[in-house]
Formats: sequence, C-alpha cells, structure tokens
Amino acid sequence: MSFHDHSFTVALTSVSRVLILRDRIFGWVGSGRRDTPGLSTERLTIPSGRNLLDAVFVAPAANPAQAALLLCHGIGETVEHWFPVQQLLAANGVASLLFDYSGYGRSTGRPNSTQFDLDALSAFQTLRRLTHPLPSALLGFSLGSGPAAAIVNTAAPDRLVLCAAFTSFRDAVRAIGIPAGLARLVPPFWSARQALRDCRVPVLVVHGEKDRIFPVKMARDLVSCCPGPAELLIIPNVAHNQPFRKPDLSYWGPIISRITGG
Repeated sequence: MSFHDHSFTVALTSVSRVLILRDRIFGWVGSGRRDTPGLSTERLTIPSGRNLLDAVFVAPAANPAQAALLLCHGIGETVEHWFPVQQLLAANGVASLLFDYSGYGRSTGRPNSTQFDLDALSAFQTLRRLTHPLPSALLGFSLGSGPAAAIVNTAAPDRLVLCAAFTSFRDAVRAIGIPAGLARLVPPFWSARQALRDCRVPVLVVHGEKDRIFPVKMARDLVSCCPGPAELLIIPNVAHNQPFRKPDLSYWGPIISRITGG
C-alpha cells in the first residue's frame, strides 16, 4: 500500500468512527427498523472485488416504482443513517439502493479511494439488475460525490445527482480548515471538476444554502464544468447534514421529480 493510500485509510477510518460514535451518542442514527407498511425492504450483500458490501434496497410495495436511485453516502454515515431517506423516496415512487463502503459498518475490507470507486460501481450494477428496465440515477452525497462523479461515465446512469458536493478532495480538505500547505500533501483523487468535463449524462447539483462544510460556490463551479445539460438547485435554509437527518420533500422533492420525469 502506498503512503497516500495508507494515510487515506487511517484518516478516513478515524474520522468516520468518531462521527458515527457521536451520532449514536446523540441519537442521530435510526433504529434500523425495516418493517415499514407499504414498502418492500431487503438487506443485501454485494461483492466488490474481494470485499463484501452491506446494502439496503427499499422499493414501493403497493405501486410500481417509477425510477431507481443509488445513494453514495458521506464520510460519517452508514446505511442506518439513511433509511429515513429511503423510506421517503419509496413513498414517492423511487426504489433506492444504499450501501456501506468497504470498511464501513458490516462491509468487509478497508477504506481506500480506488476501492470506494469499485464499491460504487458494483452497487450501481446491482441496482440495475434489481430494477431493470427502470430509469436509474446515481447520487453522491458529500464524500459520496467523489466516487459518484468518478464512475459516472463507466456506470452510465440516466442522470447524475451531486448533493452537498465538493469540487475535489483537496478542495474538500481545505474547506474543513486544513492549512493549504498540508492540503497539498493530500493525494490528487476525486476531482469532480475533471470528471464532469467528460460527463455524458444530465447532471443535477443540489446544495443547501446554509452548508457550512462546503461553500455554495463549489456547487456553482461544478455546474460550470459540465459540457452537457446541468442544473443547480440551492435549497434555502438547509445545512450540510440536514438532508439525511431530517429528510423532507422540500429537499428531496425536486430530486424525485427530476429522476422520475414528474
């Protein structure tokens, strides 16, 4: 393992465990209850290279789904954090698959940027198998915007959605307060700017007006990089983690309407 890979693994493991522990202490993680009336929920194991990913698939039970969505979550989250979002999506006609990256939750392996890209691609291919021929979208939230943008041309979804996203991993590190001199030591991966210049699918960038982690300017920069159809939505009065902690249709409704064609 290279120095960059090792440092990324150590840093991400440490930060993610601290954030997940904090959320459990403050009761910000859902109970994991899966027997929701009107919804079909399935716990899956997805092969990703030599690793096995823990995943949750949620779909409407009463009526056919209108679209399918892969969710790539952020640095301090697991599938339990995002089940309320999956419930909301399914209640509005969207089947979704959410997975934990290698080294997260019950998923095996260790955090690694290249592995995360493979994890996202493996999960998206699983979503396609589960939901064909529904239109399928790929959504990256915060840290998840890195792998989502990185695999978009390989995965070839019908739409890419980037929420609370950063322009590059180095920019993300600087945004959270790491001095510029140290930020230069961060490996040059997950440059959404570069990935989006070659993007061949419509892009939707969604950013909370009160995001204090990544500035709104990053969202505007991402849209400006897109050669094809791209749309920017700035959601009023929404902070960085609010979309999954307190999901509602003021944030998720516009995303649902774009991916379902409603």
